[in-house]
Amino acid sequence: MKITNSFIHNSLNYNKITQSQLTHSLNKNLSLKVKYIIFVTLIHAVIIFLTFRLLNEDKLYFILSEVLILGSIIIAVLLYRDFIQPLKFLLIGAEAIKDQDFSVKFKRVGKYEMDELIGVYNAMIDQLRQERLQVVEQHFFLEKLIQASPIAIIILDFDGNIVKTNPKAQELFTLPEYLPNTLPLSQIAHPIIPHLILLENKEAQTVQLNGLATYKIQRSFFMDRGFARPFLLIEELTTEILATEKKAYGKVIRMMAHEVNNSIGAVNSILEVTKKYIEEEDLSNALRVATERNDRLNLFMRRFADIVRLPLPNKEERNIASLVKNTVQLMRLQIEQKGILIISNYKGEGKPILIDVGQIEQVLVNVLKNAIEACEGSSDKTITIDVDEYQIIIANNGKPIPKAIEQQLFTPFFSDKPEGQGIGLMLCREILNNHGFNFSLQTKPDGWTAFVIEYRL
Repeated sequence: MKITNSFIHNSLNYNKITQSQLTHSLNKNLSLKVKYIIFVTLIHAVIIFLTFRLLNEDKLYFILSEVLILGSIIIAVLLYRDFIQPLKFLLIGAEAIKDQDFSVKFKRVGKYEMDELIGVYNAMIDQLRQERLQVVEQHFFLEKLIQASPIAIIILDFDGNIVKTNPKAQELFTLPEYLPNTLPLSQIAHPIIPHLILLENKEAQTVQLNGLATYKIQRSFFMDRGFARPFLLIEELTTEILATEKKAYGKVIRMMAHEVNNSIGAVNSILEVTKKYIEEEDLSNALRVATERNDRLNLFMRRFADIVRLPLPNKEERNIASLVKNTVQLMRLQIEQKGILIISNYKGEGKPILIDVGQIEQVLVNVLKNAIEACEGSSDKTITIDVDEYQIIIANNGKPIPKAIEQQLFTPFFSDKPEGQGIGLMLCREILNNHGFNFSLQTKPDGWTAFVIEYRL
């Protein structure tokens, strides 16, 4: 883009300089043409007058003088024609350049001076036409490149208003294809906008939103008519980071599970055989406790392994509101036993969407369990559930999420609970990502903590 505008700028300057020089030359030559006509006319008028006065009585010299004067006039006319023809060429060329018509070229006429002028003009026109074609081709290529780019691109005007976006930016920020004349960047409702506004020219940052969505943002500029026009690049790194992260922890979990399972199997076999030869009750109980601990450790590792082995969704068309109602009914007794008020709001049944019922139900159970645990110890315990055709919002007014850990919520194996394993939200993350749903978990300024699942993308 910077290259294209530089070419356009240079070409426009070249056109302006060339046209200015030609116009100046025309004005100068037009004045010389008038001077030439006046000069030749005066000279011949004086010569004719003097000839008539001095040689009027000598007819022979008078006739010879008249012949010489006539020849001089003919030579002056021929010189005038040779003199005015370049001016006509310059005038036609100037008009063609003024109209940006670079197809006008002149043929050589067989006169050295004229051919030199025509050669310079034709070479200049060829260069302008080539540069113009190159600019158009580069501009077309860059337009196609911007439209096909997987990176969101926002082009701003000199006042910081949005003037152009590519399809990726329109998808990310929910913008129309055709924007109003002035759309300030600050009017877009997206959590990454404050970070974009604070960016300086040629500055790049990596921003993580809600502990999950990760973006690389950059502000730069290109030259437009001699001024710096800013533009923004927003590249989403979430998918690549999650894939790399899953590959890393998946390898570790599989290795740990393999070693633990092999060890626990062998140890449990030894413990079972040992029990047959021990009659002392305390020692027998100790062996039983050791066996149970091994079983819990085996279950612990299986839960981690289940995340790695999580199958892709087996999707079917289901009504999301009905699924939420059934899950709430399943958890209702547990919620009411904790003295928590539950308020549900279902705005229409909506159209069925493609989901894996078992996996989405597991997500809802985990989210509700976290909401119940957050309400423990609160006096006014309330959980609200709002469902419409676009999203599910499960909110509670319990213990808020500290800002210090908000960005780590969906980090593998992270938990702020003393006995937490960091599996619940990690499992939710994998299931929702596999469904292609957007989601977020954060405490709002009013103190309510909301888990939002957006499934109508």
